[in-house]
Amino acid sequence: MSAAPPAKPTLSPLAAVKGMNDILPAAVPRKDKLPDSALWLWFEDTVRSVMARYGYQYLLTPLVEPTALFVRGLGEVTDIVEKEMYSWRDEMNGDALTLRPEATAGIVRAMIEHNALYGGPLRLWTIGAMFRHERPQKGRYRQFHQLDVEALGFAGPDVDAEIILLARRLWRSLGLREGEHVRLELNSLGQAGERAAHRAALVAYFEAHAGRLDDDARRRLHSNPLRILDSKNPAMQALVEGAPKLIDFLGAQSLAHFAAVRAALDAAGLAYRVNPRLVRGMDYYNLTVFEWVTDHLGAQGTVCGGGRYDGLFEQLGGKPTPAIGFGLGIERLLLLIQALGLPVPDAAPQAYAVVPDAAALPRVLVALEALRGAGVAVQMHAAGKDGLGSMKAQFRRADASGARFALVFGADELTQGLVAIKPLRDADAAQVLRPLADAAAWAHELRTA
Repeated sequence: MSAAPPAKPTLSPLAAVKGMNDILPAAVPRKDKLPDSALWLWFEDTVRSVMARYGYQYLLTPLVEPTALFVRGLGEVTDIVEKEMYSWRDEMNGDALTLRPEATAGIVRAMIEHNALYGGPLRLWTIGAMFRHERPQKGRYRQFHQLDVEALGFAGPDVDAEIILLARRLWRSLGLREGEHVRLELNSLGQAGERAAHRAALVAYFEAHAGRLDDDARRRLHSNPLRILDSKNPAMQALVEGAPKLIDFLGAQSLAHFAAVRAALDAAGLAYRVNPRLVRGMDYYNLTVFEWVTDHLGAQGTVCGGGRYDGLFEQLGGKPTPAIGFGLGIERLLLLIQALGLPVPDAAPQAYAVVPDAAALPRVLVALEALRGAGVAVQMHAAGKDGLGSMKAQFRRADASGARFALVFGADELTQGLVAIKPLRDADAAQVLRPLADAAAWAHELRTA
């Protein structure tokens, strides 16, 4: 008697890496309430429309970059470089590599490598995944997605104002209201010499109050004292409020640049608050810096942030090039839209095809292709393991799809070359018959109802 074959081991299901999330269709239930894929697509379509109106062009850069790019670009004593980057050595050649934690350094690297500004300044935008090794929480993830907008080669305050107003245009296109849902905070970091004088004053001030510094502040005191101003420690707030303010160290040119930005925003009717503590998290910023913040997401209040970084091209081995840009966290923004309950476009199909008999499928497919060619979004009921299912079950699926109409391909209708159009969202509307041979002629009824 032969021995029974050994039983296959039971494999436990695998889960995504903590802090790295799936973006799923709305029909898939999930506990974490993260935005569904239809909301993402609506956001991306809105972004494309806004960017086209401002003349910004799309680009993509790699997810993996040399580690040195971020060490040189962001600064060795930033939180990102010190604690948050996913870095490793390539086993084949020993290269130090990093999953990108932000987009700007990679874009500047690409511009330098391809001599992309040879023909003149560029306005650019991109969307993609970024990676930071930190404790996941609502609105802050290890893999997150960012919209990045950059204006490269423009030195004047007019483009600073334009890029801030572009963000306002995006808010309005998404249904957000500035001042109520999001608000603008603005500052100037001046130029290198002015920051150096301010830095010396900061160090002297904090040294005089060394006993009140927390561990992070002590560590940054001589390496990056400006970052102490961004401390979120409640015990540090009074000390930080009394620190020397950078704006008091700005020279005439920096003050004039800031005044011109403010004048343009004033003329455009955009309210803002000058926040002298606003320093941003990267070392590469100078002159104008800004953040769009909200009170509707708890601790994760910054929705969008950016500023001017005129020294970054040289820092990464390129020619001196003025530049300004911003990054926007997509997950956080979509959570804000959900939290506010703002209306978003319906992602449901316009029609759902009910197919009582599998023999009719060839004619049904031809009719649906004609409708789709005429611009109608139609979802067809398809057979499962037990066949097409009953009419009652198909109508339940049609209703659950969110479609406004059911297209009923019954035997009697098909014999006459017709299809029945049954309204699903208006109980008082009558069912009508339409000819299959001329679907394009009545497709507008489904599109515009």
